[in-house]
Amino acid sequence: MLGGRGVQRGRHTGACFHDTRLPRPMIVAESVLRGLTQLALPTLLLPAAVALSALGCDPFHVEFEPLEDTVSYRANELTPASKRPSSLVLMNYNVKFGGARIDFFFDCHGDRVLMTQGEVLENLEQLATKIRQVDPDVLFLQEVDVASKRAAYVDQLQWLLDHTRLNYAEYASQWRADFVPSDGIGPVDSGNAILSKYPLTGGTRIALPLRSDQPALDKYFYLRRNLIRAHLDIDPPIALVGVHTDAYSKDGTKLQHIQRFEQELDVLAKDGNVIGAGDLNTVPPGTNRLRGFPDSVCTDEDFQADDYSEEMTWLESLYSKYEPAISLEDYQANNTRFFTHTTDGKGFWNRTLDYIFTNGNLVSGTGLVHQEKSSGGMDTMPISDHAPVSVTIDLR
Repeated sequence: MLGGRGVQRGRHTGACFHDTRLPRPMIVAESVLRGLTQLALPTLLLPAAVALSALGCDPFHVEFEPLEDTVSYRANELTPASKRPSSLVLMNYNVKFGGARIDFFFDCHGDRVLMTQGEVLENLEQLATKIRQVDPDVLFLQEVDVASKRAAYVDQLQWLLDHTRLNYAEYASQWRADFVPSDGIGPVDSGNAILSKYPLTGGTRIALPLRSDQPALDKYFYLRRNLIRAHLDIDPPIALVGVHTDAYSKDGTKLQHIQRFEQELDVLAKDGNVIGAGDLNTVPPGTNRLRGFPDSVCTDEDFQADDYSEEMTWLESLYSKYEPAISLEDYQANNTRFFTHTTDGKGFWNRTLDYIFTNGNLVSGTGLVHQEKSSGGMDTMPISDHAPVSVTIDLR
């Protein structure tokens, strides 16, 4: 089998442009809508998109089925890996779609929307350098772009496979649209991925609940959060679950995502080892600062996600059932040492949002947040707005 991106085996039924069963006026309407897209006329485009969506059409292909197969990837050159590993190095990383510390509009530190190909490749090389240094056997990624205008259409997942020792990947889009008619974003395909030195089987995209606190226009073009599930094809197999929960909702959607993540781990744990990881967009129990972060400069309520005062108990159940990469005892003794996020690349990490959990046996003392040279051997602040987390699991 050649390396590269495979074919998504799930099916998408929402588009109506080529569906001859639909009434002729609806087909014509979508055709006109796509023409408006090319002309970039959002004042005409958006109401038409919502109207078609209400009729069961999906003119910009943003929708997903509740369950879909993931998209499979394979490195162009495979790196040999042990057939019966005695341990696995696990890593979780929100890579900010290869955006490094460019100040984008949504963080309210700048107004950038698009990157050049040169910027994307330079940023990916930094990410690959860090990944090669950690040399994980399994890597969970969030915010990886595979076909987005904002990332110069670079398939970042394939690029990272081809520039690290990882061999296989499964991908689940969580923001996909033929065209996003706001802020110059245009076409986008960004999501979650699981990468591995070992083959992955049973890749599944599990849709998470949508926000209910948005106007119809915003909701149609908004992210479709998901769980990405696969099995590591070793003996015995290990279940893997990745997630990136909602950040900005005010209607309890984030909590629903966390609970659904935990439920999936619970089901899979009944049959053997399970590893869950991701950006949960909330802080651990025992966090000292819950609001008033120094990088909180957004005044637009659509991009405010910095008050965790009502969320202190949301992860207690996960911590009680599963072993975390960073123990609560260590975290509560020194929050700062384990912070994983800041939007201000000129500051320092100021909150913990990124996690790895398992029902397996973690090797004591291997849990690490890679903040800087003294904690991980490399300064990660310039690479992403999240610091990676790693830990080793013992399979013996």
